[in-house]
Amino acid sequence: MPAPDDVYAACCPCRDMLDLLANKWSALALGALEDGPQRFGALRTRLQGVSPKVLTATLRRLEDHGLITRHIYPEIPPRVEYTLTALGHDANGPLSLLRTWVESNIDRFPSGREASDVSA
Repeated sequence: MPAPDDVYAACCPCRDMLDLLANKWSALALGALEDGPQRFGALRTRLQGVSPKVLTATLRRLEDHGLITRHIYPEIPPRVEYTLTALGHDANGPLSLLRTWVESNIDRFPSGREASDVSA
């Protein structure tokens, strides 16, 4: 029987974290937070194409897993900022490499560009 921390084992608790980190909006939100604290609106602007509902759910999951913190300032109107935790900074290392690799190799992917560009 595989060890409980074997990511290939069905019962491994690592799979939940792997699922979270492999999600495109999670990886992009963590990357956007590399530059420092961000408000929801700034994150939504940076993560073009994400809906408010999906961004809210993503930020909640990242917070629940200890990758980001949410700080609510006692102001009117309320101001909320999201920040990477130490764990979030650690996770960003390999995710940053993955994001860079994807950007550098996008032309090599058949679905990365229009079919006419790939057939050449």
